[in-house]
Amino acid sequence: MLLLSFRMHRILLSLISKVKVYELVLMRAAAKYKGVICGSLFFRRIHMSKSRKKMSNQKKHNLIGWAFLLPASILIFVFCFYPMFQAILLSFKKGMGAAQTWTGLSNYARILKDKTFRQCLFNTVFYFIIQVPIMLILALILAQLLNDTRIRFKGLFRTMIFLPCATSLVSYSMIFKSLFADDGFVNMVLTHIGMSPVAWFQNTWAARAVIIIALVWRWTGYNMVFYLAGLQNIDQSVYEASRIDGATATQQFFKITIPLLKPTILLTAIMSTSGTLQLFDESVNLTAGGPGKSTMTLAHYIFNISFVETPKFNYAAALSVFILVSVAILSAIQMKVGDSRD
Repeated sequence: MLLLSFRMHRILLSLISKVKVYELVLMRAAAKYKGVICGSLFFRRIHMSKSRKKMSNQKKHNLIGWAFLLPASILIFVFCFYPMFQAILLSFKKGMGAAQTWTGLSNYARILKDKTFRQCLFNTVFYFIIQVPIMLILALILAQLLNDTRIRFKGLFRTMIFLPCATSLVSYSMIFKSLFADDGFVNMVLTHIGMSPVAWFQNTWAARAVIIIALVWRWTGYNMVFYLAGLQNIDQSVYEASRIDGATATQQFFKITIPLLKPTILLTAIMSTSGTLQLFDESVNLTAGGPGKSTMTLAHYIFNISFVETPKFNYAAALSVFILVSVAILSAIQMKVGDSRD
């Protein structure tokens, strides 16, 4: 027993001595690395302050961005959305000024019985179906040709094709009116080649053809610029790889160019749809809606019943809402058809 207690006593002493040694080592290490630990804590605090400062700068930048965006948003609301909302309310009323009363859907029911509206709707849809595809296809072909690096004076050709878009609507309408007059340049050419002259503005289908030609001439260059921008963003290595694989120019156009330009084609199709359904200047300045009302567009008809004939602002507002809804539906269909994402 005495021997066992002596051994236990020695073990306890050795443990105590080891603990003291460990304490001494830790104290020396703490003294040695005290500066390092303090430094790391100091830099950690600096890093946290910098991150907080960075967050405050981010918030500051966001506030500056919203400050720049807010005036434009207010102007868009005041001059676009608020009048649109008022026009929608006006379409459900009758009368003028303070004497307006709520009439429900009577203005929209009147649309269904209006023969002039049906004629103008047919004209607008006819221009849309014929003119928009011709214009976009022609713009795409011209953009493809003028994107070729082998063509000289590309800048000159691009400018010449785009210039019609920069001309005044009234000016170019007067030019076309003189070209297609009874004694104009077009009839002179027809007579010279042995054909009989055409009364372009006295014949319904001829007058519609003049409007379509004028629209194609004016807006093809505008859409061509969009397609040129899209073509220049396509990597030329794609064409080189397809050329090595034996693809022809036609195959490259339909298999590479068209799919990669799909977003741009969709954009121009939506803009052209909106512009055609709101067509006004050509109908007013070229044909004055004639002969009769056979070439009048919906926008021209709304102008007439608002400012030319006895003012019918409530009915005009209903027609405007009809155009708005039509543009929205057609644009949604085009986006749905053209969206290739899952």
